[in-house]
Amino acid sequence: MKHLLSTRDLARDDAIRILDIAEDMSEVSTREVKKLPALRGKTVVNLFFEDSTRTRISFEAAAKRLSADVINFSAKGSSVSKGESLKDTAQTLAAMGADGVVIRHPASGAPQVLAQSDWIDAGVVNAGDGTHEHPTQALLDAFTMRRRIHGTASRGKALDGVSVVIVGDILHSRVARSNLWLLRTLGAEVTFVAPATLVPVGADTWPATVSFDLDATLAAVRPDVLMMLRIQSERMNAAYFPNAREYSRQWGLDDERLALLGPDSIVMHPGPMNRGLEISAGAADSAQSTVLEQVANGVSIRMAVLYLLLSGEREAHA
Repeated sequence: MKHLLSTRDLARDDAIRILDIAEDMSEVSTREVKKLPALRGKTVVNLFFEDSTRTRISFEAAAKRLSADVINFSAKGSSVSKGESLKDTAQTLAAMGADGVVIRHPASGAPQVLAQSDWIDAGVVNAGDGTHEHPTQALLDAFTMRRRIHGTASRGKALDGVSVVIVGDILHSRVARSNLWLLRTLGAEVTFVAPATLVPVGADTWPATVSFDLDATLAAVRPDVLMMLRIQSERMNAAYFPNAREYSRQWGLDDERLALLGPDSIVMHPGPMNRGLEISAGAADSAQSTVLEQVANGVSIRMAVLYLLLSGEREAHA
C-alpha cells in the first residue's frame, strides 16, 4: 500500500487486512504506555485546507502512538491563503522531509493530484476531499460494525449479508460514498434513504438501493446497521428541504423509530451530530449507538493505515 485515496480501490483482502491490523492497534490503547516504536524517525504532516478538529486530532493521536513526528499544517492563516498553490505547499513539505501527508481539501481529487505528482515522495492519505471520499471514516465505520456484529471473533471476518441503511445528505456526503464502496467490497447490502433533492445525479447506477421513505425502508429492510448522516449546511447554498422540523419528522431518527429497530441493530453517526435534527438525544445516547466507539476506533484504524503506508512494508509493496 503506497497511498490511501479511495475505498473504491481497496481489494477485499486488503480491506480485511487493515481491519485486522487495527485490532492489534486497538490493544495498544489499553496499555499503560500507549505507544509503539513502529514509525520512530518518520514525519507525518497533517495538511488541512478545511477545518476538521476531530479528524485532525485522530490522525495526530494515531501518528504519535506510533512514535512518528507530527507537523500540523492549517491552510487558514498560512501562505496558502495568500495564494500559494498545492504544488508549492507540497514542495515545501518535501523539503522538510515529510514521509506521510494526511490531506483534507475542499476540491474533489486533490489527494490524487498530490499522490500522482512528482512534487513529493510521501505516502498520501485522503482525509476527505470535496464531496468525493473519506476512506478512513468508512474503514472505522466498518471496523465498528464488525466488532459489534462478530464480537471478539472479528479477525479475518467481513460483513457478508449485513444490511446497512444510510440516511440523510447523500448528495454532499463523502462518508456515504466511501462507505458504499467499502461495504459492498466487504459483502454488505446498502440502502440509501434521503429527500429526492439530496440524492446525487447518477446514484441509480450505484450498487445500492435508493429510497425516499425512511419508515417504509425500516419496515422492509429491518437493518442491522442504521447510519445517520450530518446535514452539511455549510455546503448548501440552496433550500434542499422545507425546514429543519420537516426534515427531522420525515428523515430523522427519533425515539419512536429507534424503538422499531431490532434489539441488536446498531445506530451510527460520523459526527459531529446535530441533535434533534438528524438524530434524537435518546437515539444518540442509547446502548445501540456506536458514536463514541467510532471515535475511539478511528484512532486504531488510522494507526493501521499509517503503519501500512510508512513502516518498512511501504517500500516492499510500492
